[in-house]
Amino acid sequence: MKFRSVTLLGAATAALMLSVGGAAAQTNIEFIQWWEPELPPGFLRGIMDDFEAANPDIKVTLISGPFATTRDQVAVGAASGTLSDVVGLDGAWVNSLYQQGAITSLDALIEGAGYDASQVSTMVSVDGTNVMIPLVSGVYPLFINLDIAEAAGVTEIPSTRTEFAEAAKKMTDPSKNQYGWVLPLSLQTANGVQNDVMSWLWASGGHMLADGKPNLENEGVVDTLNFLSELNQAGVISPGIFAKSEQDKVEEFASGRVGMMISAFVHANLIRERDPNLRFALAALPAVEGYEGRRGLAFASWGIGVSEGSENKEEAWKLIEYLLTPEINARIAAQTNMVPVNVNATPDLSDPVVASTFEIVQSGSLINEFVGAPVAEELMRDFGIEMQKQFEGGQSAAEAAANAQKAWLARF
Repeated sequence: MKFRSVTLLGAATAALMLSVGGAAAQTNIEFIQWWEPELPPGFLRGIMDDFEAANPDIKVTLISGPFATTRDQVAVGAASGTLSDVVGLDGAWVNSLYQQGAITSLDALIEGAGYDASQVSTMVSVDGTNVMIPLVSGVYPLFINLDIAEAAGVTEIPSTRTEFAEAAKKMTDPSKNQYGWVLPLSLQTANGVQNDVMSWLWASGGHMLADGKPNLENEGVVDTLNFLSELNQAGVISPGIFAKSEQDKVEEFASGRVGMMISAFVHANLIRERDPNLRFALAALPAVEGYEGRRGLAFASWGIGVSEGSENKEEAWKLIEYLLTPEINARIAAQTNMVPVNVNATPDLSDPVVASTFEIVQSGSLINEFVGAPVAEELMRDFGIEMQKQFEGGQSAAEAAANAQKAWLARF
């Protein structure tokens, strides 16, 4: 009886240990991103569910919100050491986050997992260290509301700046609260400088940097500032420029209050969800008259990285590796109208919007000089401050460029 009692006790203890061990083996990781609201309902959660099914010892909690909210949450998490395990990243954030010690090197994780990095077309590095993988990348084309255009007598998609200005004037009718274009220049979320301002410069082959240093006083930058100021003076831009963010811009276009906007391809999903009957077309940005080179296409990536403070780096990398598989990467690319990073991923081009994405990409050149730049968001904010002064009549375009150059040099 004594021997039997010991055996039963040992079995119970083993069961308890297995139970405790099973609970301990259950790893919960957080994934913060702005992607879920921009994807079809349930799409990203479905991918997480599939990942969890393939990795039953890992559970993923999605921390989701609009881009601006996510940016603020990432900044707070980086400063407080509470950043989520897996982090959705914008290329403008990575330099400062890495310098803060908030995001980790991916090189050791890749090597430790034996991952074949050759299947990834690009990575973003800071000081020679890979810190972000652009899961998918999308360009910022011109969106045109075809109903507004046709009602205004605009029969051709504008290809030059002059044609754009003329089309914007025709589409503007303040009595209907309808305007030709929308320009978000909020200083709180200053990415409008990247997406809606510098994209005009890049479209015509211009640059804001030279040899990796600020070069804002060149003719291309000044001409771009003059062009945008003229649009503002003509009254063709939706009012409230200085308070608008990217989210406001998309809302105005989706609700039919503006005829044109510059925005990410992924926002086509939001527009269709908001109004399935809204007819719109996509095109490369208009260039300066006489420009015959390849159109520069501003791009932004849904980048991904791992928190330096994460206690679950290996599990975090497992999720990233899963998202990088050809099948999953292609599915995300198809839903976002973006280009996959896995060279073996082939997105479905049956959707005409997705097909037009690739046509525009293939005929242009991707460019974003803010990616990897030091304190990129502060650079955007510095430039936005000078643009606001210019739009309010406090300085010329040349003065705005010169003052922004001084601010940028101090930061570089």
